[in-house]
Amino acid sequence: MDKPDTTPPPNFIRYIVEEDNRTGKFGGRVITRFPPEPNGYLHIGHAKSICLNFGLAADFGGHCNFRFDDTNPSKEEVEYVESIQADVRWLGFDWGERLYYASDYFEQLYGWAVQLIKDGKAFVCELSPDEIRDYRGTLTEPGRESPWRNRPVEENLDLFERMRAGEFPDGSLTLRAKIDMAAPNINLRDPVMYRIKHDPHHRTGDAWCLYPMYDWAHGQCDSIEGITHSLCTMEYEDHRALYDWYLDQLGLYHPQQIEFARLNLSHTVLSKRRLIQLVQEERVNGWDDPRMPTLAGMRRRGYPPAAIRSFCDRIGVGKRENLVDMALLEYCVREDLNRWAPRVMAVLRPLKVVIENFPEGRVEYLEAVNNPEDPGAGTRPIPFTREIYIEREDFLEDPPKKFYRLAPGREVRLRYAFFLKCHEVIKDPATGEVVELRGTYDPETRGGSAPDGRQVKATLHWVSATLALPAAVRLYDRLFTVPHPSSEAGDFKQYINPHSLEVIDPAWVEPSLAGAAPGSHFQFERLGYFCVDPDSTADRPVFNRTVTLRDAWAKVQQSEKKGKGS
Repeated sequence: MDKPDTTPPPNFIRYIVEEDNRTGKFGGRVITRFPPEPNGYLHIGHAKSICLNFGLAADFGGHCNFRFDDTNPSKEEVEYVESIQADVRWLGFDWGERLYYASDYFEQLYGWAVQLIKDGKAFVCELSPDEIRDYRGTLTEPGRESPWRNRPVEENLDLFERMRAGEFPDGSLTLRAKIDMAAPNINLRDPVMYRIKHDPHHRTGDAWCLYPMYDWAHGQCDSIEGITHSLCTMEYEDHRALYDWYLDQLGLYHPQQIEFARLNLSHTVLSKRRLIQLVQEERVNGWDDPRMPTLAGMRRRGYPPAAIRSFCDRIGVGKRENLVDMALLEYCVREDLNRWAPRVMAVLRPLKVVIENFPEGRVEYLEAVNNPEDPGAGTRPIPFTREIYIEREDFLEDPPKKFYRLAPGREVRLRYAFFLKCHEVIKDPATGEVVELRGTYDPETRGGSAPDGRQVKATLHWVSATLALPAAVRLYDRLFTVPHPSSEAGDFKQYINPHSLEVIDPAWVEPSLAGAAPGSHFQFERLGYFCVDPDSTADRPVFNRTVTLRDAWAKVQQSEKKGKGS
């Protein structure tokens, strides 16, 4: 089975940094920053930015600042601040003493705004938000100047000071830069720098009712912190001219803004607005629902941080938008877990088998390998008893051709145990459903091989019916039924997969899993990789399926290769 290429694609940003270092543009310094807004939980798209910014700085002996863009108090919460910090730490990055907030610089930003007013490059405007949009013009038509664009400097200074003092209601006045209402780049048509919001701020309380817009705060905050390479997604490419304009007018140290393509992942949405809808409308069970593309959701589902970092490396950094197949992320998760996750046996949909020639009450302990990929992982004892459970789908009374698992009169191997032969099928007389099998085992085949050399075509996993531990198992699938729900016609929520969560309770697991700590990972043999959920109790574990054993990514690659060859 083919495997994906593990070599990270070329990174054009790295080439830029190397050239800057060669020419001494920033004196050999490399300082990046990760600037999330604390208005939601981080998702896999943010992971790409985190890995890029922290990783690039580390590779060049620099550092990455962690700065919250907390300029919109009406949407920001301490919960989000704390969750974002936890996610970055979990992903494996440490910002040390370099934690900052845009609100740290509110006073300095205000002072620079006053400077632009004094220089005749900013003015207080009384147009409403709708009027500002109307005056802005279109891509083919120039905008119109505000009636208040040419206020006297002293009047602008007075109004701006009173705006800060809280004399005016929300939305009644704005401070706008005075640039060019006929500029081909609409972002330069007298953009808003400040708006009035009488909302308490999670850090500054009621000290401010005047808050900077992102485009105004962004470049100046980068300049204050001495950022060398300010990495943004492509939607900010048209904003770069404004980033540069502010810095140039103020005569400040000038970082370099570089844009890259954001991550688009199949069968999900990465728009924060849409994710908030899913949470608020209870389409999912909160931000950390394992079906969500949030880092909190992926952590709860059992995605290892190393797998996410590997995924971010493999998708590379470019400028062209593309849709990355979810199967690649799943491949990275599977590849990582395969190396170290302990193997255990669990039966999700049990069918009882009574082994008639095994003594009642007897328990025989067998040796099972914890991880064949890791010889140092050792072994564990598993109990074998007269009554066991196998998966219901591993038995067919009238099997078709190429079905090699258990059937009447057929012999199979029980994993780490013995050969088992079925000779009787017990059915519910009312429904005709198979409720029990009866058979015999060959005690000479302990460990799974026969001294006489006879072979069987199937090996089944199993658990002791009398000693297994009951558990709840949550089987998660992709949240949406189409690869790109945001691009489809109609409401994206109509494509939510109704089968994205199936709960099996009870399922049955090895008794060795009693007391397994939340966050622990296991491979349920033949079933997939699972993680212990925080909802677990000491005597009732809950397992989330992290990823199946099916290597969908390899199949995708194989299909693509066949397509190219046809």
